[in-house]
Amino acid sequence: MSSISAHSIIYPNVQLGADSRVGDFAILGEAPRGALPGELQTLIGPGAVIRSHTVIYAGNQIGGGFETGHGVMVRELNRIGDHVSIGTHSIVEHHVVLGDNVRIHSGVFIPEYCVLEDDCWVGPAVILTNANYPLSPGVKDRLQGALIRRGAKIGAGAVLLPGITIGRNALVGAGAVVVRDVEENAVVAGNPARLIKRLTDIPEYQSKE
Repeated sequence: MSSISAHSIIYPNVQLGADSRVGDFAILGEAPRGALPGELQTLIGPGAVIRSHTVIYAGNQIGGGFETGHGVMVRELNRIGDHVSIGTHSIVEHHVVLGDNVRIHSGVFIPEYCVLEDDCWVGPAVILTNANYPLSPGVKDRLQGALIRRGAKIGAGAVLLPGITIGRNALVGAGAVVVRDVEENAVVAGNPARLIKRLTDIPEYQSKE
C-alpha cells in the first residue's frame, strides 16, 4: 500500500506503483507548457520513494524502485529505468534517457537530450551541457546532450561540454572539464581533461571488472 502525504499534489493521469511513498509538498504530473493537466500520462513504477518538494512533470515513464532526494526537479517526457536514484536539488531536463541502476548525486544538472546508460554513477555538483553557443540564433535546433555509456563514473564537480561521449566504464576525475570524447575504461582528469591512466592500472577496479 502506498503512502501519500496530504500536502502533496498528484494531477490526473498519474499512475503511481504499489508500495510507494510521496513526501510533503511533492508534485506529480505537472503539465508542461502547451499541455493541459492530465493530458500526458505519467507512469511511476512500484516501490518509489519521492521525497518532499520533488516536482515530476507529466509524460515521464519511470521504472520501479525510483528514489529522489528533497527538492528534485524532473521535467517532462523522460524515460527512466529501474532502481534509479536522483539526489537532493538535482535537475533532470526533458527528453532525457536514464538506464537501469543510474545513481545521480546531489546538485547535478542534466540538460535535454542526454543519455545515461545502465549503471552510470554521477557525483555531486556535476554539470552536463548541451549548447555550444547559448542564445545564438537557432540554438534550440542544435542542442546535443552527453552520452554516458554503461558503467561510466563522473567525479564530483566535473563539467561535460555538449555532445561528449563518455565510454563504457570510464572514470572522469573530480573537477575535470571534459572537452572531447573519453574512451572506454579510460581515466581522465584536469582542465581540459586528459588521459592519466586506465582502469586496468587501478587494483581496486581490476578485482571488480
